[in-house]
Amino acid sequence: MAKRVLIIETSLRKGSNSDMLAEHFARGAQEAGNKVEIVSLKGRKIAFCTGCFACQNEGHCVIRDDADEITEKMFESDVIVWATPIYYYEMSGQMKTMIDRANSLYPRDYKFRDVYLLSTAAEDEDYVDSRAVAGVQGWVDCFEKAAFRGKVFAGGVNERGEIKEHKALDEAYKLGKNI
Repeated sequence: MAKRVLIIETSLRKGSNSDMLAEHFARGAQEAGNKVEIVSLKGRKIAFCTGCFACQNEGHCVIRDDADEITEKMFESDVIVWATPIYYYEMSGQMKTMIDRANSLYPRDYKFRDVYLLSTAAEDEDYVDSRAVAGVQGWVDCFEKAAFRGKVFAGGVNERGEIKEHKALDEAYKLGKNI
């Protein structure tokens, strides 16, 4: 059965390495017969969460900006894929802000069950993305019907396009193909 897959690109750099990783995942998921949508945070207005918790009663955030539209797409998706550059051994700030702003999903009957992480970094050591993985896992742990299903990390890529020959592109494609 085809799944609705939402890929959220969190890099603000045009043509970023993490975006390329996301595109390969998307191609694999589409070829497997899934409905895939890529949403980029580039050019979006997404304010910080104020911690008011009004979203828990309202079913949506009271801050009116682009986070509402993205959160609704998350709500309707079967699979959520985060794509982020790793900055200082952590997910991008804009990714964390979007996660915080999606707090209205918590009390609702969300559809997503599977969550994935695609990440890139200049450093190439295996542990570089461990804090980002822990952050995504912490978010997923709050949603009892969801599970963190996998990740692809591309290390050693910094400049735009450096990922072009990286083995992680094939890994992302295969992961997408097998969701």
